Amino acid sequence: MTLSKASSVETHATGGTLFGLMSSLLDALDKPLLVADRSGRVLFANLHAQDALHWKDETEDVKPNLFRDVLHVDAKGLFGQLERGEQEVNLPMESIGGLARARIRWLPEPDWLVIFAEPAPLRAPVDQDQMRQTVNDLLQEREITYRNLLAAYLRLQEVNRQKTVFLGSAAHELKTPLAVMKGYYDLMLSGSLGHLTEKQRDILQESKQSCDRLVRLVSTFLNYTALESGKLVLQFQDNDILDCLNDVVIRWKEAFQRANVHLEASFGEDLPIFKFDYPKIQQCVTNLMDNALKHTPSGGRVTLEVRAHFWERRVSPVTPPKERRGARRPQANSVIVSVSDTGLGISAEYHQEIFEDFMRVDPSSSGMGLGLAITKRLIQAHHGKIWVDSEPGRGSSFKFLLPTKVEAYTYA
Repeated sequence: MTLSKASSVETHATGGTLFGLMSSLLDALDKPLLVADRSGRVLFANLHAQDALHWKDETEDVKPNLFRDVLHVDAKGLFGQLERGEQEVNLPMESIGGLARARIRWLPEPDWLVIFAEPAPLRAPVDQDQMRQTVNDLLQEREITYRNLLAAYLRLQEVNRQKTVFLGSAAHELKTPLAVMKGYYDLMLSGSLGHLTEKQRDILQESKQSCDRLVRLVSTFLNYTALESGKLVLQFQDNDILDCLNDVVIRWKEAFQRANVHLEASFGEDLPIFKFDYPKIQQCVTNLMDNALKHTPSGGRVTLEVRAHFWERRVSPVTPPKERRGARRPQANSVIVSVSDTGLGISAEYHQEIFEDFMRVDPSSSGMGLGLAITKRLIQAHHGKIWVDSEPGRGSSFKFLLPTKVEAYTYA
């Protein structure tokens, strides 16, 4: 059916010339356009709409109804949506090119509907059963992946546990014979078993040094396995940090003299008596001094410094921050211990890595790379903090803080 523009809109509503002009403008639109009244009677259809709906082939006696023949919807339901305030309603419609989408707007004053037709957005056919099966497959795959990761994690945990058990067993087996060997070296070097020539004494002295290095290595393994297994228990008692570190200096003085490295010790005034594990702090300083001695060339210098310190990251819950800032001299709440050397130094990219297990910056150096890792764990067990300041060619300075009043301070 061909909808003539003169008959499609009531001639008494507009003049012929004006209507013809409006019809020409609407025919120029590149989209199909329909105008219908409340009853569904099509008042106007531009050329694109007539082509899309193939109305030219119909007889003129049959007038299509918008709701019945085009949209296939109930008029009351459609007007109900529009009258509730919806500016536009989108409905599917059929055209020669296939399924299209009708964008429907309502003009309240003349009570007309304006319909723009456009191609429907392409959508892949949705198969609910296939989608459900795909989702189930993805869930099963995720579950399998999770189980595999969990199994791999448990295997790694078991391997790590076996490694720790092996290190602990080997260290315990070596501890007793090494103690016997060390005792015999001391006995022979004391002259109790007879006179020694100078060459014999040098050989025994060198052998004793190697034995001492093995003893320290075994001790490192034992401490590492205790930390890994969670069996290490710290004994916090009131101790004097000055006496604690003085013992370390005396014990290491001979080793520094043999290596021709000058050892200096600087202790601050008013060092407090506070709770810490005496042998474990000695072990921490020993590890730092051992590293300093190994990486300081002959003629160099290693300095041990201890002083009282105010740790600003620890805030007293009973002292307001404003009062602390107003104080001239904040009361010390920790001690800072530093071991500095004049060695080769450490690049900045290794400042964090050197505290990891089995990490050695110089692979050719002796040791297992556990000294600093154990030291860090022991300092953290004291609620302290350890770090390094170093630059290549300017030596290194390892420092750690120990809080003197753990129960009165919390981390900021």
